[in-house]
Amino acid sequence: MKPTPTASRLPSRVTLVDVGPRDGLQNEAAPVATDTKVELVHRLQAAGLREIEVTSFVSPKWVPQMADNQAVMAAIHRPAGVRHSVLTPNMKGFEGALAARADEVVIFAAASEAFSQRNINCSIAESIERFRPVAEAARAHGMKVRAAVSCALGCPYQGEVSLDAVEDVVQRLLDIGSDHIGIADTIGVGTAARVQAAMTRALKHVPLAELSGHFHDTYGQALTNIYACLELGVHTFDTSVAGLGGCPYAKGATGNVATEDVVYLLHGLGIDTGIDLDGLVDAAAFISTQLGRKPASRVANAWLARRQHTLETRP
Repeated sequence: MKPTPTASRLPSRVTLVDVGPRDGLQNEAAPVATDTKVELVHRLQAAGLREIEVTSFVSPKWVPQMADNQAVMAAIHRPAGVRHSVLTPNMKGFEGALAARADEVVIFAAASEAFSQRNINCSIAESIERFRPVAEAARAHGMKVRAAVSCALGCPYQGEVSLDAVEDVVQRLLDIGSDHIGIADTIGVGTAARVQAAMTRALKHVPLAELSGHFHDTYGQALTNIYACLELGVHTFDTSVAGLGGCPYAKGATGNVATEDVVYLLHGLGIDTGIDLDGLVDAAAFISTQLGRKPASRVANAWLARRQHTLETRP
């Protein structure tokens, strides 16, 4: 009989990569001021985040929200021990990332042929080959290459994605020189057993320390899926402050899992994150106020409500 995992077997420490400044803000319809983006990064750093995805070096024609990438990178403080990553889809993007002194470049490929064809008009294999010069250049300049396997748990166009397809993309991304692999549930349809199966396939090729999970909360499964990964020893996850970022393939649905919700879970399990939840909620409240709405994070809203209640009942 297979033993049941227990909390004692979970990782003692987890690293969270906050993707809010990039993945969370990139689809905001109204322009977000450069100073606001910089302040968000600074607040995340002050709360203890040591991995932050800051911006992307893509054509402003396609992602106008990230047109100030150089200005943001030039303005952020760079404390020792904090890694600032940027999305770089091509060599032009890499050149911008290099000039901006990024610590890490992020690339991605879909595990779904339908998704690849519909979004970038080429096959999965062709899309990965396009990243080969980016990965080679990054490594030549001492920059880490973090690769994501998008649509690893499901595709908005073809539906189910096979584990064989996920494993194949993992191998291809490693072959071009990726240092780290993230398994991404882009549309948030994954459930615990399927997530563990995908992670197990990836672990055949990727060291545990260089594997991560990226979960959307479209169907409310993100925290459950993270726990399922913890049971396998996976200890790095992408999260987004205030739950920034929707799911473009499920209108109105919650997108990236909120950093605060994940930290609350992990601290409740006795797992160290190095993150101050109170300061993190401050960061969530700041950016949410700037965007004119409440955080998508349940923990942030509960925390802020408790603070308000304390103020109102203080003698």
